[in-house]
Amino acid sequence: MREQVKFWREPQFGNLELLHARYITHAFSRHTHDTYAIAVIEQGAEEFAYRGETHVTPAGDIAIINPGEVHTGQAVDETGWTYRVLYPDPSILVQAACEASGRKQEIPYFPTPVIQDQQVAQLLLRLHKALEGWNSKLEQDCRLLWTLAQLITRHADSRPNLKSVGNESHSVKRVRDYLEANYTENVTLEQLSAIANLSPFYLLRTFHKQVGLPPHGYLNQVRLVHAKCLLSQGWQISQVAQQTGYADQSHLTRQFKRMVGVTPGQYQYREQ
Repeated sequence: MREQVKFWREPQFGNLELLHARYITHAFSRHTHDTYAIAVIEQGAEEFAYRGETHVTPAGDIAIINPGEVHTGQAVDETGWTYRVLYPDPSILVQAACEASGRKQEIPYFPTPVIQDQQVAQLLLRLHKALEGWNSKLEQDCRLLWTLAQLITRHADSRPNLKSVGNESHSVKRVRDYLEANYTENVTLEQLSAIANLSPFYLLRTFHKQVGLPPHGYLNQVRLVHAKCLLSQGWQISQVAQQTGYADQSHLTRQFKRMVGVTPGQYQYREQ
């Protein structure tokens, strides 16, 4: 198997850099980043020198390097390793920490370079994949804030206490009504926060508590209902995707199969 590398940036998140790579013989020399390096190992294991010690991150675990700290990176054995890495600017994590606590916070510091937390690792993987493919701005917004807040509140040296979630049913209803009326639009979390008159992170928590889904999950559900209706009327799948806010037919198909269990074409055939 050959080495493979994909690198890109997301301008809407402070030029967030992302890497998805498989390395076998490549070894990183001693270097630093002015950002965090947050990695989840998908296959194999990575070994790296950091703070005077050698650490090994196996598949399923998280490796995290604080900004400005010298480190290396290489495979543990000849099979190499595959991982997904985010390089967020410190300001992004400060913002997430402030959102989580509801007050001003310092730059989060992570004392443990190898973290065993399956739940957060899965959140990081889903976030990375959401930023790699075409996904709604709302989903990317929600996943980034929620994932970083979970990482900070569970593993930073200073862990902010979360504010208790109340019963903001009117705020949640306004958001639901807006999503139902504007499901074809590329809605942002900032827009919904303003509509609800709640902070973005608090909105995520209270919306999920009352609805059972995050805002982007609810938006997908609304789009799905409209897509099923149009499919039942005999619309072409490409037209359905365009009319219900999906990027293209393949995006509709992936979402539809994930939530319904069949493809749009299979669903349409069943309706005939």
